[in-house]
Amino acid sequence: MKIILGIGNPDEKYAGTRHNIGWMVLDELCGKMKKKFQKAGFEFWAAEGRLGRDEAVLVKTWTYVNNTGRVVPELRSRWGDLGEEFMVVCDDVALPLGSVRIRKSGSSGGHNGLKSIIEALGHENFPRMRLGVGGGRPDPEYVLGRFRKDERPVVEETIKTAGEALECWAGAGIEKAMSQFNRVVKPEESK
Repeated sequence: MKIILGIGNPDEKYAGTRHNIGWMVLDELCGKMKKKFQKAGFEFWAAEGRLGRDEAVLVKTWTYVNNTGRVVPELRSRWGDLGEEFMVVCDDVALPLGSVRIRKSGSSGGHNGLKSIIEALGHENFPRMRLGVGGGRPDPEYVLGRFRKDERPVVEETIKTAGEALECWAGAGIEKAMSQFNRVVKPEESK
């Protein structure tokens, strides 16, 4: 069973913001799976179905980004160890818009949602997908802002690519997903 956690903020006012690109990817996958998110736990919504050849659970928390890790104990008690079968999808202001970076493990890189998950797990050994939203620094006004109209085509393509990468990861493993989908867009290409 694959468990994919998208980092984002639950209030409607945050829909479509840079910080919520992880949720946008999960919404895209949920639609492809022909499922809907439903209340599944104390602090999360989930959609269960097939992703590639594997069963998968898509998870969106009711907590805000900085407290994403609060859901970890409940996920563990419901689905067991959160190791290689667990993937986190989040925004990354240090990557140019349109970039996709999948890693087997690593630090939080300054992302408070990842930091919260790492603290809750007690380790950094879980796959993550960072999606470039540009900006260069985690300015709250920037990450909580919506994508500009001229950025939306790149965002839509990034969401589609991220969904394909997650399907690849579920079916063929992380090495294949990294080699096929990792890309860092040059800043001039992201416009």
